[in-house]
Formats: sequence, C-alpha cells, structure tokens
Amino acid sequence: MKHKKIHLWSFMALFTLSMLGCSKSSSKYGNSSRGTGWQINAKEGGFQYNTRFKEQETAPGLVFVEGGTFTMGKVQDDVMHDWNNAPNQQHIQSFYIDETEVTNLMYLEYLDWIKRVYPPKNPEFKDIYNGLLPDTLVWRNRLGSAEILVENYLRHPAYRNYPVVGVSWLQANEYSKWRTDRVGEMVLQKEGYLERGTHIPTESVTASNNFNIDTYVNIPNQTFKDSLGTHLGGKGNRRNDTLVGFASRETGLIQIRYRLPTEAEWEYAALGLTELREYNIYRGRKKYPWDGQYTRAGERKIKGDQLANFKQGDGDYGGIAGWSDDGADITNEVMSYDPNDFGIYDMAGNVAEWVADIYRPIVDDEFNDFAYYRGNIYTKNVLAEDGSVKVIGINDFEYDTLTNGKVIVKNLPGQLSKVPVDENETYLRANFDKSDNRNFRDGDKQSSRYFDDFEEGEVEFADITRKMYDSPKHKVGTNPDGTLNREYDKSNTRTSLVNDQARVYKGGSWKDREFWIDPAQRRFYPEDMATDFIGFRCAMSRVGSKSMDKKKRKN
Repeated sequence: MKHKKIHLWSFMALFTLSMLGCSKSSSKYGNSSRGTGWQINAKEGGFQYNTRFKEQETAPGLVFVEGGTFTMGKVQDDVMHDWNNAPNQQHIQSFYIDETEVTNLMYLEYLDWIKRVYPPKNPEFKDIYNGLLPDTLVWRNRLGSAEILVENYLRHPAYRNYPVVGVSWLQANEYSKWRTDRVGEMVLQKEGYLERGTHIPTESVTASNNFNIDTYVNIPNQTFKDSLGTHLGGKGNRRNDTLVGFASRETGLIQIRYRLPTEAEWEYAALGLTELREYNIYRGRKKYPWDGQYTRAGERKIKGDQLANFKQGDGDYGGIAGWSDDGADITNEVMSYDPNDFGIYDMAGNVAEWVADIYRPIVDDEFNDFAYYRGNIYTKNVLAEDGSVKVIGINDFEYDTLTNGKVIVKNLPGQLSKVPVDENETYLRANFDKSDNRNFRDGDKQSSRYFDDFEEGEVEFADITRKMYDSPKHKVGTNPDGTLNREYDKSNTRTSLVNDQARVYKGGSWKDREFWIDPAQRRFYPEDMATDFIGFRCAMSRVGSKSMDKKKRKN
C-alpha cells in the first residue's frame, strides 16, 4: 500500500513538471516579440500593443452574421421582366447587422443631439437640423386622408418603436456616421480615455467642440477639448493633470464604423440560410426569410397568420377587422413578427430598406465575387501647410443643394477635411486607378456604346453615366436674391432613370404585394428623396476571425 502511494505521488509530480514544461514551451515568447525578442508593453516604454484582445465585441443593436457563400439573385419567376437580378454566386465576409430597422425613437435621439449641438435658432446652423429631419409629408396622398400620420408618426410615443420613414439615403448615411461617433465615445469613456458624461451636449460639447472618431484616431490632441482648450482625457490616462496617452487602433478600442449594409450583405442576411445548410452546401433555394413557399404560418398555435407585413391585395393592407392577417395597416412595431434564423426581424415587409450600393441593372460577378459592392469613392485627408491633417472648423462646413431643392450639410465642424485620391495613390496600381468607381465596367468610357464620341476633357464624369443611361438631369441653382431656381428636366426623350445617384433598396414593405418581399428582388430610388415605405438599418464589418466559435478541424 505504501509503495502504491509513493508511485502515485511520483506520477503526480512528474505530470505537474511536464505540464509546467508544456506551459513554459507554449508561452515561449510570453509578452515579448517573436521578431526581436524585446518585451511588448514594458513599463519602461517601447512598443505598446493590446495582446489580450480576444475578439470584436458586438456593438449596441447589432446581431452577428457569419459569412459564407450563397446564390445572390432571383430564385422565382421574373414577372416584372427587369432582368436585373440574374443568379450569381457570391461570398460574404462575416458582419453585423441591426436586429431591427432603425426606429422613430432611435432617430429622434439623433435629432435631439443635432438640435442641441447645432441649434436651429442660430441662422448659421438652421439648415443642418432641417436637412436631417425626415420628410413627414411623404404620408400625404391626393385622394387619401393621412394628416394624422403627417403630424404624429415620427414623434408620438404610440409610434416610438415603429420604423422611421421619410428618410433619404443621404440622411440614413449621415445617421450611421453619427452613431459611430456616439458609440465610439461610450467605449472610450468606459475604458477611461474620455471623462464620463462628456457625450452629453453641454457647455463643453458644442458645434466647435465635439467628438469625431476619425479625428480622434488621426490627431487626438485636436479633438474634443473643453472651453479652456484642455483635452477631456479620462481617469487612468492622466498623470499630474497631464494626459499621457490616447487610444489608438493598436488598443482595439477604436469603434468600427456603423454603415449601411451592402446589397449582397442585406440579401444574405435576409435569407437566413442556416436551416438549409448541409455540410458545405445549401439544400435548394429560399423564397422568403423563412423556410417554405408560403407567407402564412403552419404552426398550430398561429396557423394561418401572416409571417410579414405586406399588402394582401387591392384595398387590403392587413385583413378583416378583428381577424387581421398581419396586424397592421401601415407599418407595424418592430419585432411584431418572428425573426429569421440569424435572429433578424422584419427582413420581409414592414418597410423596404436602403442599402449602400449604386444601382446598375447587372451585378458584375465576372469581375468580382467577393464582398461585392458598387459605389466606392476613395478619398484621403487634406493636409495643412505645416503637414498636419486639416480639421473642418466652425466656419468651414459646407452645404449641398440637392436636386429636389433641399439643403443638406456636406460636413460638420470637428470632422476631417477630405479630397478625392489622386495619382499619388493610384499610379501603377493594379486594383484601382481613380477615385470614383461608381461607373467601373458599366457606364465608363470603355463600356459605353458611345465610346467613339468621347474625347479627353470633352465631358464631365457625371455625363458619362448619362451617355449610358440617358437619365433626366434636373438643376437647382440660387438666384441673386437668395431664392432657389429649380430647373425641372421636361424632356420627353429620356429612356431611363438610372444615374450615379440611384441607390438600391431591398425588401417589400407594407405598401407592396407579396412578390416584392422575396429578398432577391431589387429596386432603386434617388438617394436624395424619401418615401413612406423605405426605412433602413445599419451594419458593421467584422474584424478578425470569420466565426465567433472556434471550429474544430473536420476529417
């Protein structure tokens, strides 16, 4: 018995030593560089890097969508004969997308911040706030009674969790930028790089002094100062009232941008193909975000109920009173219907949604079948005379007059000044050769049937698209007295509405028939106009690993 105990203790000692040896071996480099051997994050100084970072944290409002391959495009009969959604195989990188459409409450929070920081009572800021307001007049109908919606839909608490409408693509894009900054602030406050409460518009948060994530990354000491010019650093980052460090990308604390999803991402997320996955292929194709070929539920408890909010037929937007098919006549509160397998709500019906892409009748999968997106315009930071990055000042921001006469701000104080990339970035590059790539392989000189008509310097870049698509060209100018001069293109020779400002929107709405709730369907609308049936949701790119769960190698 005694010998057995000795053997047992000997075995445990050897096992412990072996494990310590493995541990030592596995952490051979510890927190030191594999390249130089020098210690990383040494107290004495030197190279600083977040070696404890695990993975990207899911930002507020988002759900994770693991990327993969899928068949983008039509899966049903093309009854509209658009020929604009031919099937093509695409690969989507993992990303995040809003669980629901952006609601009235979410957008009102944005308007409240804008109103406090850029008070519309100040004539200098009036057009900032007004340019970001949703167009509530979209509810009006020549032969309809809808003034109750004009007055109440955006602001009344009864509609707080309903999807915001009357928002143009440009406004949705600006909301995404603002949301990035506000969430970025929250992260830096939480980690001590900014003082708590500095996100609330007060005396220290003004039009000339507020937080922008890009400015913070590039020139952190020039962003977000108080009235005395002191940077609002946080606890743990000051020594003797001196700020000793800023968060950089190496810390892993710089917020990844909120943005509009690409068309390919939106369609992939809407399909929710997880239940059709079998090993490394998808079994068949889907017609809706749910499985099956019908819009009604087959489960016993809710059998016969509609699975989305859409128009049933002429004069039928919801069903018979007291026995409603979908529980709504216009939009409905978000999360009123079951989510798809990704956990995303209302990817069919309720409101159609803006996506990031410029519209073209084809998806050019012959050139690219990875993370497809049409609409890239590459820019770079403007440098001041001393070589520093230029920040837009209180007197530098500019407005843009849209084709519908509405005035919208192009940039805001505190943001970085941008210009298109030039030959310094494009010379001898194989992957891109110009700043504006909206017309690449579709509408540019090489692909236009009017190729022989072009001479260098003869036409503006915007006219190249018109040669390809012959869209109307409305003009809005300013008269000497300051009033707007609107020139509406009344030509009866136009054959297309496609131009470089036509953006894709996806998904059916409360106003659409069943055909349009197929995620493959695609339509377009001017980026500076709004409707009562188009809303939006935000997305965010995934950095690092494709999957949240580390997968074991399969035989």
